[in-house]
Amino acid sequence: MEKKGAILIISGPSGCGKSTLLKNVYKDISDYYFSISTTTREPRLGEKDGVDYFYVSREMFEEDIKNGYFLEWAEVHGNYYGTSLKPIKKALSKGKLVIFDIDVQGHEIVRKKLNDLVTSVFITTPTLDELEQRLYERNTDSKEVISKRLDNARQEIKSFQKYDYFIVNDDLKKASKELIAIANIARVKSKLHEKEVIIKNWLNF
Repeated sequence: MEKKGAILIISGPSGCGKSTLLKNVYKDISDYYFSISTTTREPRLGEKDGVDYFYVSREMFEEDIKNGYFLEWAEVHGNYYGTSLKPIKKALSKGKLVIFDIDVQGHEIVRKKLNDLVTSVFITTPTLDELEQRLYERNTDSKEVISKRLDNARQEIKSFQKYDYFIVNDDLKKASKELIAIANIARVKSKLHEKEVIIKNWLNF
């Protein structure tokens, strides 16, 4: 049976280590496509357009919302974030594992539209205090922005049971192994929804 395209959604508060985890996972997962979000926020130091995000104006983003070009979108901390449908459909048609790093709102929207293909995991730190410590240690945001991120995290943690899996990132090696296992499961799980094809192929043998 040919490789089936699938979606893996990763959510969790900013600062919980999602990006670091994913870098480790990419070494062990083949044929994936990381979904790059479009945003209206300004690039941080070292970030590149088309690599970290697609950076657009607020007007351009709102125009694409009207035209239905986004799979999901949300306004977070005063800026828009969203995911364009075009590259997603292309990657799925090629049998790739499409990986999303999106928030709780985005997860709910993608679930409604592409539920059969979705496997999701919520990642967080052991405690809120540790999250706060990590945010200050990475030294990329102001005190006000960190405060907003912590407030957001307090709300997002309440939604963790809506996800298929939950990872506490207190041991990078252990958390990486767990995420790799979930990614592999996502591919297997998506095949279950091809009922007619599976039965037809099985009966022909």
